[in-house]
Amino acid sequence: MASGVGRLKTLVCDQVVDARGRRRPGPVLAVKRSISGAPVGAVLEVIATDPTTLAEIPSWTAKVGHEYLGSFEDEGDLHLFVRRLT
Repeated sequence: MASGVGRLKTLVCDQVVDARGRRRPGPVLAVKRSISGAPVGAVLEVIATDPTTLAEIPSWTAKVGHEYLGSFEDEGDLHLFVRRLT
């Protein structure tokens, strides 16, 4: 995780991507679609339930040039944060 949980919980996000209930590769595809319409510098919060998302989102962001800010779990939902850099 790149940032502390407390900091992530108070992070102001520009967009929320609700990928709950989607299995691999659904959450990554949802982020890919959403981030393409977001301005550079925007922060997206991804809410997912598939545990593979914890590995796939950081890997995907590194591959395409975005910044993975970290994640936390809350009541069974995974909250991951991505900043668009390109």
